[in-house]
Amino acid sequence: MRPLQTDLSIFNRFEFEKPPVGVKFLYFKPKGIKPLDKSLAFCETIKEAQQRKSPFYFTKENENCFGKVPLGMEKMPSWGKGGELGPGFEIFQEPRANTRIYQYVPQFPAGTVNYVVLSSLDKLTFEPDLLILMATPSQAEIVLRAMSYSTGQIWESKTMGVLGCAWIFVYPYQSGKVNYTVTGISFGMKAHEIFPEGWILISIPWDWMPIITQNLKEMKWVLPSYTDGRGKYLKRKERLIEKLTKKSANP
Repeated sequence: MRPLQTDLSIFNRFEFEKPPVGVKFLYFKPKGIKPLDKSLAFCETIKEAQQRKSPFYFTKENENCFGKVPLGMEKMPSWGKGGELGPGFEIFQEPRANTRIYQYVPQFPAGTVNYVVLSSLDKLTFEPDLLILMATPSQAEIVLRAMSYSTGQIWESKTMGVLGCAWIFVYPYQSGKVNYTVTGISFGMKAHEIFPEGWILISIPWDWMPIITQNLKEMKWVLPSYTDGRGKYLKRKERLIEKLTKKSANP
């Protein structure tokens, strides 16, 4: 793995309740990293990395849910692809509804990811493919604004009620898009009791990290319009509109 070169220290300024987690997808076994010594769901490895004192990797033998499928480590059983599992958990009305989701699920090509490495930010020594944040809405607003601050990029959330792990891990990696979701709305994460409800999980792919970190260094984090109160904000808005209206009369 390539040693960490991107300066991600700006994220320490947020003082997140739980540390950000770096993720690396590998074909070959990583050197100098210890294997996970337990069995977990794919989505649960985020929580494990937040709590561990050192990086770890896991393989399909460690994953005890259906995360192996979007990782391309294992095929979905025929009864799963036939939509029988969801109705059994009362998530879907009929198999037909469950079956439809598989045309959308992001998935690595079979056999291309054999190892997944995770590390909390303070122990991160390698260039991550993803940086996953667990943020409050106010913290998430700052991160997402940093994404669009110099680019105008749309804030877009993609997920589904099941296989939420695919949208936090695989989708940002493959699409190159920052993705986010709210904890407590994905079946697996909720049933496994992984995260408290109401937090924002943000997944940042590697190509967005330099842009977001630079914009976090440059932009104002807490805008005056957020702290001055409604009355002062409305007056500021009125003054700005008046100023621009006058200026535009003679462009």
